[in-house]
Amino acid sequence: MSAGLTRQVKINSADFSRFAQFLEDNCGIVLSENKQYLVQSRLGKILQEQGCDCLSALVAKLSRPGTSGLREQVIDAMTTNETLWFRDSHPYDLLKNRVLPELAEKRSPGKLRIWSAACSTGQEPYSLSMIINEYRERNRTGFSSGEEIVATDISTSVLAQAREGVYEMLALGRGLSPERKKRFFTERADGSWEVQRDIKSKVRFQQFNLLGQYSALGKFDIIFCRNVLIYFSSERKLEILRKMHGCLKPGGHLFLGASESLSGLSDLFEMVHCRPGIMYRAL
Repeated sequence: MSAGLTRQVKINSADFSRFAQFLEDNCGIVLSENKQYLVQSRLGKILQEQGCDCLSALVAKLSRPGTSGLREQVIDAMTTNETLWFRDSHPYDLLKNRVLPELAEKRSPGKLRIWSAACSTGQEPYSLSMIINEYRERNRTGFSSGEEIVATDISTSVLAQAREGVYEMLALGRGLSPERKKRFFTERADGSWEVQRDIKSKVRFQQFNLLGQYSALGKFDIIFCRNVLIYFSSERKLEILRKMHGCLKPGGHLFLGASESLSGLSDLFEMVHCRPGIMYRAL
């Protein structure tokens, strides 16, 4: 199949519905009917590589046993990976000026643990690591047992980029101040910039599906789940938030995206108005 033919693959409503159901069942992403163009643009290469002349042929392959690699490839292609350094800024200000001091005052045993869910190419967890570093230096103290940031994503390709911790100048310009770039990054011979070892060492990346089992993740003091729940149905969103509540220590904090809200779970979370910003405390 030629690349030109792949670009012209037509998708009828029945095929699109079958694929949309596959995607929601396997990773929770909901595709509206007007997203056919997105499927065409993102799956063209896979259709060509698999010798599929239509979307229904690909869906049929995905339903066969032993196709976990293809399933992962398709989900990877359909995942949106839009991210910034210190996105929206106020959650990070709240973390440094309010949440971390509260946790330090409690002197809870064990490591400070933060989960960065849907971490994409690493900007969020590395931003969190920088904030902890700044807090420690400003207060001349840290957390006695150390800190751990668990950064997860369903996409193995973006996790590979995140683990490397190397970024081009264009990516660094999206939300990162010149001061932080100078302080927390090292320039490489090819002109790219690498996250410094002390920032990188606090972050552990792993592949994780938000529809999966959470028990192995352990308990967290803080969860950042920002700008990802908008892609899920209301039912899936509530299911995920209930599981995340189970991962939070009593009184733990949850941060959602600026356009996301938590409703229907007032028995599990208390809304904390911070002006600016909102965070949620586990009950």
